Amino acid sequence: MKHLTLFVLLLFSICSCNNQKENKEETPAKVADTIKEDLPKDDGLSQQDSIKATGRQILIFLKENNFKELSKYFSNEGVRFSPYGFIDTAKSKKLTPEDFLESIHKKWLLTWGSLDGTGDPIKLTVPAYLKKFAYNADYLNAEAVGYDEIMKQGNSLNNLKTIYPNHHFIDYYFSGFDQKNQGMDWTSLRLVFEKEDGQYFLVAIIHDQWTI
Repeated sequence: MKHLTLFVLLLFSICSCNNQKENKEETPAKVADTIKEDLPKDDGLSQQDSIKATGRQILIFLKENNFKELSKYFSNEGVRFSPYGFIDTAKSKKLTPEDFLESIHKKWLLTWGSLDGTGDPIKLTVPAYLKKFAYNADYLNAEAVGYDEIMKQGNSLNNLKTIYPNHHFIDYYFSGFDQKNQGMDWTSLRLVFEKEDGQYFLVAIIHDQWTI
């Protein structure tokens, strides 16, 4: 009986060692697979397609009010927000990722520029501004999309290519929504990008529309 007990214990010990060995051998492979899943995929996209894909992801975050993820696409220098096609570098707001998130968290009322027609200051929280002067239409399903091309020229001077002469941009455009307005309710959203460490990041979000 004593010999039988020793035999059982020895057999259990061998099986246990084998199981531990198998687990140790499987763990690195599982870890490697997890790491690979987190790495960006090299999909071989062209520059234009890569920028458009990044732009679409930004539109999704804007639509969903996912500000934390949106801020990850900000340039290191920050993003300039222009409520109209003419970029007023003196009055338009420029926010770093940190300032952007802090402004939302603390519900700061910021001045973003001057309102067309009245000249009154545009004072809004970040979410309110983005709803009115960024994702004010379903740009994920834009009527037309221009790459490095202005789709509509309004009454005001469009100085995008002057302010950002070496940057690429996407223009998401709707020609209008109500026929009675005869196209005066057109709207556009332009995302301007620069390349940092092999990836494209936002440097400007420009809203445009018919202006007086």
